[in-house]
Amino acid sequence: MEGKLYNVAKIVNTHGVRGELKLVPQTDFPDVRFAKGSELLLLGPKGERLPVTVESGRPQKNVWMVKFKEFADINAAEKVKNWEVKVSSEDLVDLDEGEFYYHEIIGCRVFTEEGEDLGTIKEILTPGANDVWVVEMPNGKDLLLPYIDDVVVTVDKTAQKVTVRLMEGLL
Repeated sequence: MEGKLYNVAKIVNTHGVRGELKLVPQTDFPDVRFAKGSELLLLGPKGERLPVTVESGRPQKNVWMVKFKEFADINAAEKVKNWEVKVSSEDLVDLDEGEFYYHEIIGCRVFTEEGEDLGTIKEILTPGANDVWVVEMPNGKDLLLPYIDDVVVTVDKTAQKVTVRLMEGLL
């Protein structure tokens, strides 16, 4: 796996004695990532890298139980507790029109329809109904922009530019 790596999940515990692991997903595509045959990369706290292949995966409440071919029993699986599960940029899922990965939005400059530079998107919050883009303004303060059609007019990933229509009370 070459290229930039992106988070898919965090291994939080083992499950059972056959090497199954309990993962907290950090992806919008757990069905794809934890499907049989999916190739992932485990990253340890000291930079260890271990390529793995999914043997089976199933959701259980807010976690996923995943069995990797490389772990035959609990003793083998125990060694990767608290490791990160990653995927390379080549393996990212293609998104539909108007959908974006966080890494494509963070770092974009934000402008009003009138051309006023509001700052740079530094973070994306997911509080509920819609995402909220946190824009660091030139004065150092944060502007919270809801990602809704009434506010976000255009997103140009290539130019790293977002155009917004400010609703009353946002500034």
